[in-house]
This record gives sequence, structure tokens and C-alpha cells, in this order.
Amino acid sequence: MATQKLNALGLKCPQPILKVAAMLPQLQPGDILEIEADCPSFPNDIKAWSQRTGKTLLLCNTDANGKHSAQIQI
Repeated sequence: MATQKLNALGLKCPQPILKVAAMLPQLQPGDILEIEADCPSFPNDIKAWSQRTGKTLLLCNTDANGKHSAQIQI
């Protein structure tokens, strides 16, 4: 099991989710993808994407500056 990181800071909807989807072929079942984003809709988008694709959203947090951090298990 490996952990990959994706920096989606500065990208606006739908680009962060498209970047997540583009990384899937590089990941194996059980791997964790850590994403950083600052798009205001990212928390809702990543939750919906995880449910739709059957991936496990481990966490999704937002700091005081509006930066979101999420972890998905593939």
C-alpha cells in the first residue's frame, strides 16, 4: 500500500476532480491519495465523486484559510 500526493491548489471546479480521476490508473487497490485543493466546491465534489466511484473518503478537512485536505483510499 502506497500513498500518493496530488496538489490541486489554484485549480477551479472541475479540475481538481479531473486530476484525481486522472491519477487512478497509477494507483493500486488499498493505496491512499492525499489531495490539497482550495476550490470552494472541492469538499462537496470529492464526497460526491467518492460515493459515485465507490472509493473510500477517509477524511476531508478545511483549514482557516480555505485550504482543503482530503484522503481517499482506492
